[in-house]
Amino acid sequence: MIPIKTAEEVEALRRSAALLVRTFRDVEKALRPGATTAELDEIAYQTIIRGGGKPAFKGYNGYPATVCVSIDEQVVHGIPGSRPIREGEIVSLDIGVNLEGFFSDAAKSYVIGEVSQEKRRLIETTRAALTEGIRQCRPANRLSDISHAIQRAAEDAGFSVVRELVGHGIGRDLHEEPQVPNFGAAHRGPRLQAGMVFAIEPMINIGSEKVRILEDGWTVVSEDGAPSAHFEHTVLITENRPEILTAGIDGNSQER
Repeated sequence: MIPIKTAEEVEALRRSAALLVRTFRDVEKALRPGATTAELDEIAYQTIIRGGGKPAFKGYNGYPATVCVSIDEQVVHGIPGSRPIREGEIVSLDIGVNLEGFFSDAAKSYVIGEVSQEKRRLIETTRAALTEGIRQCRPANRLSDISHAIQRAAEDAGFSVVRELVGHGIGRDLHEEPQVPNFGAAHRGPRLQAGMVFAIEPMINIGSEKVRILEDGWTVVSEDGAPSAHFEHTVLITENRPEILTAGIDGNSQER
């Protein structure tokens, strides 16, 4: 990773993140029982194109869509299609934007209508785990301080952390080094410094942390079929405190 240092670069990242936030808000308006995942994908695509950007995921390593829409036991990388959203499900949206050569990436899980208390607690815990990880994004801390904080928040609540999928650096490319695991001992790895940008993204399961990939080659599901949740922000480390570039996606309710 080459740290983001100039004011112009920071503003470009902010513009990318602002378009991503707008995309989430447009998709959320259609997030309801009966809507198909393909309909959500088309809304996201149109918002990004109208905003002058490019969908960061579409075509990336062959991925065929703008959005990853993952439902219940689907952890991440669910491909949009004809599947309708149903009452009682967890729906996780993961969207990326390339604007002017700068990338932003975010994810959010929603509960659709009435869901079990366990699903609600999973959602709350995953959001809290992301918050705890972001709190560690300060100069002089080490990379694994982020990972350790996420793991502790998830496991203290009785849930498991997916270990085969990780966060990552971001900025001039969608995926940059270093990887940001959601588990591990504290005080290890490279020291954090101002200008680093991370996509921090805990993926938390109700049951086992083990996952598998479906025959489509993309969709990752929990091996035991238990529900999963996924939250992600693009975060810029500054000299003072972390700047959550995609904070605006939290502006709307996670309940639909």
